[in-house]
Parts: sequence; structure tokens; C-alpha cells
Amino acid sequence: MTKTQRMLAAIALAGAATGLAAPSASALPVAPLTLPDLPQAAPGMPADAQPASVQEIGGKVSTGVNQLGELMNLPNHLSPVIDPLQPVLGLAGGLG
Repeated sequence: MTKTQRMLAAIALAGAATGLAAPSASALPVAPLTLPDLPQAAPGMPADAQPASVQEIGGKVSTGVNQLGELMNLPNHLSPVIDPLQPVLGLAGGLG
């Protein structure tokens, strides 16, 4: 078996085990979902530093994730600048 086949087999076995365990887990009573208390601002912090709601925290996290996604696309934005220099950089790498 190749490494990929072994990984797929392990995932399939884990899925089957989860499927077998699901009926017994569904018989348990469901606990109500409660949200944690929002953090309190430390003395001396600006008033807008403290989030007002869980949705505001989620919005800030979402903004950060979007910015990280843009950072991951940076090589795509730089390729028009780097591509014309590729032959020169290849020669310089071959000399070193």
C-alpha cells in the first residue's frame, strides 16, 4: 500500500467508527449551549478595546482571516514583477 492509500484507509476506518458510535451518542441528553462571558477591559484600556458582543469578536476574527488570505496570495501579485527576472536569477543561482 502506498502512503496515500494507507491514509485513505485510516480515514475510512475512523469514519466507520464514528458512524458506529453515533447512535449511542445520540441517546445522551443534549446540554444547552451557553456562550462564555465577554472579557472585561483592564484598567486604563480604551473603551473601544473591549468587544461589545460575540458577533463583534467574530467579525474581527473574520477580518483577520481575510487579511491572512490576502497575504497568502502575495506571491500571485508579485509574479508579474518576478517572472521577467527569472532567467537572470536562474543564472545567478547557477554561478553560486
